[in-house]
Amino acid sequence: MYALSAVAAALGASFAVIHALAGGLPAELTLPGGLPGVGIRLRLDSLSVVFLVVVNGTAALVSLYAVGYGRHEYPGRVLALYPLFLIGMNVVIVADDAFTFLMGWEFMSLASWGMVAVRHEDPEARRAAFLYLVMACGGAFALLFAFGVLAGHAGDFGFAAIRARSLTGWMPELALVLILIGTGSKAGLVPLHVWLPLAHPAAPSHVSALMSGAMTKVAIYGTIRLVFDLMPDPQWYWALPFLFAGISTALIGLLQALVERDLKRLLAFSTIENIGIIYVALGLAVAFTAAHLAAPAAVALTAALFHIANHAVMKSLMFCGAGAVLHAAHSRDLEKLGGLFNRMPVTGALMLIGAAAISALPPLNGFASEWLVFQAILASPALPVEGLRFLVPAVGAVLALVAALAAACFVRAYGIAFLGRPRSPEAAAAHEVDRISLAAMAAMAALCIAGGVLAPLVVEALRPVTELLVQGGLPAQAAAGPAPLSLTPFEGGRSTYNGFVLVVFLVVSSFLASWGIHRIATRATRRAPAWDCGFPDASPATQYSASSFGQPIRRVFVPIALDVRVTVTMPPPGDVAPARFELTMVDPVWTRLYAPVALAVEWASGRLNVLQFLTIRRYLTLMFAALITLLVVVVLWR
Repeated sequence: MYALSAVAAALGASFAVIHALAGGLPAELTLPGGLPGVGIRLRLDSLSVVFLVVVNGTAALVSLYAVGYGRHEYPGRVLALYPLFLIGMNVVIVADDAFTFLMGWEFMSLASWGMVAVRHEDPEARRAAFLYLVMACGGAFALLFAFGVLAGHAGDFGFAAIRARSLTGWMPELALVLILIGTGSKAGLVPLHVWLPLAHPAAPSHVSALMSGAMTKVAIYGTIRLVFDLMPDPQWYWALPFLFAGISTALIGLLQALVERDLKRLLAFSTIENIGIIYVALGLAVAFTAAHLAAPAAVALTAALFHIANHAVMKSLMFCGAGAVLHAAHSRDLEKLGGLFNRMPVTGALMLIGAAAISALPPLNGFASEWLVFQAILASPALPVEGLRFLVPAVGAVLALVAALAAACFVRAYGIAFLGRPRSPEAAAAHEVDRISLAAMAAMAALCIAGGVLAPLVVEALRPVTELLVQGGLPAQAAAGPAPLSLTPFEGGRSTYNGFVLVVFLVVSSFLASWGIHRIATRATRRAPAWDCGFPDASPATQYSASSFGQPIRRVFVPIALDVRVTVTMPPPGDVAPARFELTMVDPVWTRLYAPVALAVEWASGRLNVLQFLTIRRYLTLMFAALITLLVVVVLWR
C-alpha cells in the first residue's frame, strides 16, 4: 500500500506539472453530487499546481520511506487510513466550492486523527488524539462560518460566485478572523498550536513527517486561497494579525524547541516556528498588496511559497531521520542517545544536511527562502502607513533572533544525539536502517541542496502564482533571462544571492584548507598530555547533556514562552540522601487559555446534565424555542 501511495502521489505531482507546462490552466471540472445546484466542482490553477507538487512530492518521498520503515510502527492500523489522508489533502487543493473544500478538509482531519490515535493503549496518545480532534472540529466550524460569511444569503457556495460577491461593513474582518482561526488551528498558529507537539510524537514517524511536511501546508493553502483569492481587496490593517501571530508563533515555537528533550516534540515545535515565518511573509504580502506595491508583494508571497516548499522537504527529512533513530536506538529522549554517527553514518550525514538547512545555513534551501523574507522586510520603508513602517522592522529584528536561535537549537539536537558517547546501552547498540528508507531520505537531502543552489529556477516557477494573486512578479528576476544563476528580488546593486557561487566557494576553500594543512603539518609522531576538557573519565555521564546545553538559553529566553518551575532538594549536612533537581516546564497558553475553558465546559456539562431527564413536553418546548431563535437570527442577518 505504501508503494502504491508513493506511485499515486508521484503521478499526481507529475500530472499537475504537465498540465501547467501544456498551458491548460485554469482547468475546471464539475462532478455530480455535493450541494444541490452546485455539484462537486474541481479547479486547477497555478496556486493549486504549486501545492499539488509540494504535497504530492512530499507524500511520494515519505511513502517510499514508509515502504521500508512502515512495517516497524503499527502497519495494519495505519495502512487503512494512509491513502484517505492523501486523498483528503488533494481534494482540498483542487476544490472549487465550499462543500468540496470542507469535505476534503474533514477527510484529511479524520484520517490523520485515526493515525495519531494508533497507539490507543497509551494514555498520552489518547490525550493527544482527543485534543487534536477537538482542535480540528473547532477549526472546521470556523471555516464553515467563514464560508457562510463569504457566500452570504445568496446561497451559492461556488468559489466563482464568492469571488464575484462584495462584502460590506465589518463582514470582511469577520471572515478574516474566522479564516485565521480555521486554517491556523490546522497549521499550528499560536495560540492554536497546543495539539501539534502532542500529536506528532504520538503518530508513527512517517505520519508525523506527512502531517508536518504536507498537512500544515494544506492549511496554509487554505489561508492563501481564501484571503488572496476569494476575499475582496485587502486593507492595510489586515496585515496586523498575520504579523503578530506569525512572529509570536515563530518565537514561542523555537524557544520551546530549545529546551525540549523529546526529539520528535522538538521537531514539532520547530514546525511551529517555521509556520510563524511563513505567516510573517504572508502578512507582508497583505500589507504590500493593500498599498498597491506589486513588486514587494510578489517578493513577500514568493518567499512564503518558497519557504512552504522548503520546509516540506526539510521537516520530512528530519522526521524520517527521527524515525530511524527511534527504530535503531529505541528512544526519542536526547538524554538517552549520543554517539549515533559512528553507528548510523548515513543517517547522521543526511540529518546533518537537514539540520543545516532548517537552521538557514547557506547554500541550502532554508537559507534561500528566509533570505527572501528578509528582502521583503527591507522593502517596508515604501509602505504608506507609519505604523507598519515601524512594526515591520521590529518584526524583522525578532525574526533575526529566531534565525540565530534556530541554529543553536539544531546544534544542540544534532550534537547531543549523534556526537559524543552513547548515553544508554540501546544507543550503543544502534544500527543503520534499511536501504529503501535511506534512499528516500537521500532524495530529500538532495532536494535541500538543490533548493538552495537552484533557487532562481524555483522562484521563476512561482511567478504564475504571484501574477495570479498579487498581479506582479520579481521584475529584476524576469530581466535576468530564462535560467539565471542569481536570485535578485529587486535590483542587482541592492541585493543578490547566488547559491552556485557559494557551493563553488565552499568546495574550493575546503579543498585548499585541507591541502594546506596536510602540506604544512608534520608527519612526525608527537606525544603530549591529553586535555580532558572536563572529562576525567570515560563515563557518558560526564559529558554535556541536552538539559545542560540549553540551560543558559533557558534562563534568558524561555520564561517568555514557558512557565518554568525549578525545585532543588538539598539534604542537610550529614544526610546521605542524594540531592535532587527537578525542572517542570508548562505551556502558558494551555494553563491560561485552554485549561480554564476546559474547566468551564466540565462545569457546564455537569449542570446541563439534567437535560437528559426532561419530559417529552419540555423537549418539544426546547425545540420550539431553538427554532424561533434561529428564525430571528436569519431575519436579522438579512
